[in-house]
Amino acid sequence: MATLATPLAGDGPGAPTTPASALLPVYKRAPMELVRGDGIRLYDAEGREYVDFTSGIAVSALGYGDPGLRDAIRRAADGLVHVSNLFRTAPGERLARKLADRSFADRVFFCNSGVEANEGAFKFARRWARTVGTLAKHEIVGLRGAFHGRLFASLAATDRPNYRAPFRPLAGGISIAERDLETLAGLLSADTVAALVLEPIQGEGGVRVLDAGFLRELRALTTERRIALLFDEIQCGLGRTGYLFAYERAGVAPDLLTLAKPIAGGLPMGAILMTEAIAGAIQPGDHGTTFGGGPLVASVAEYVLDRVSSPELLAGVRERGEWLGAALRDLAARTGHIREVRGTGFFWGIDMHTPSAEVIGRARDEGLLLVGAGDYTIRILPPLVASRDDLADGLQRLARALG
Repeated sequence: MATLATPLAGDGPGAPTTPASALLPVYKRAPMELVRGDGIRLYDAEGREYVDFTSGIAVSALGYGDPGLRDAIRRAADGLVHVSNLFRTAPGERLARKLADRSFADRVFFCNSGVEANEGAFKFARRWARTVGTLAKHEIVGLRGAFHGRLFASLAATDRPNYRAPFRPLAGGISIAERDLETLAGLLSADTVAALVLEPIQGEGGVRVLDAGFLRELRALTTERRIALLFDEIQCGLGRTGYLFAYERAGVAPDLLTLAKPIAGGLPMGAILMTEAIAGAIQPGDHGTTFGGGPLVASVAEYVLDRVSSPELLAGVRERGEWLGAALRDLAARTGHIREVRGTGFFWGIDMHTPSAEVIGRARDEGLLLVGAGDYTIRILPPLVASRDDLADGLQRLARALG
């Protein structure tokens, strides 16, 4: 291809170079190339095995090489791949009905990712709020420690200063509040607040499980003040806690809920679940998506939903999750390298005395894949199909990495 002159060319930080990869380097990728997987193990191009405690950042709930998932993809590929949302297709209709029947929701909107789901949910909440209040009722309040994505509205609700700073000014009408009931009660008393958004278990914020009583108090406050309560379960939903939805642990139902990550087995999909009250405020043309809920991805997602809804799978996650938490606390007591362990199910955070990047690198050398959640915190996110022996293997590798 011919080289074109560009006004951005120059000698400064943005000066063109010849990169080793044509991919935009927005991730600090690990050095090895992964080529295949089996169960909860991945293998690189050199044939080395890794126990995966990342699940592709909570995506690969069924692990790798699941025969049923493979068959679901093949069956879906034999049918329609895409026709757009100008037309009805059965897979999306079936998936939406199953999600509604298994949750608090009446209606579902499909999109292509978690951040799209959050951006759409913010719009839906604001649209609904103006049907029960004035045009001034538009503000969205998030919580300290939250991560909701990197687009403009979702970034404004994300409490990561290093993510936010390069892109200021961010979207207006969105603020972050302390995780304190008294503070929130004061903020939510304003007639301008449309929605409160939170993760029942904060992921990038360090795997912080919000107290059930706290969530119940917030539900009461938002109901009283006609504020939409939005739960972001993109990372903690669909079985990771040992319940299909994390909100079930607290006995608190939101008005809107966002899903993504594991929903389609690694194919791109997100979803917004909502009550009829919210849905009734949305009119044709208020929102849209070209690809969301297409027949191929919806067919695969239906298979995944049926698997992660299984009472046997969920009970196994709860039982083995308790064992995993106890084993992590025992490891903390034995090694002295761990400051705190917290979590539930197959979703755990470990606060380290050593920077998380160093521990992740040493673990990778031992054949264990981990993901961080801050400078000194590591997330443990095994596939939901991991056996106790699989978990024990990973913990042995972690113990060797800690020394």
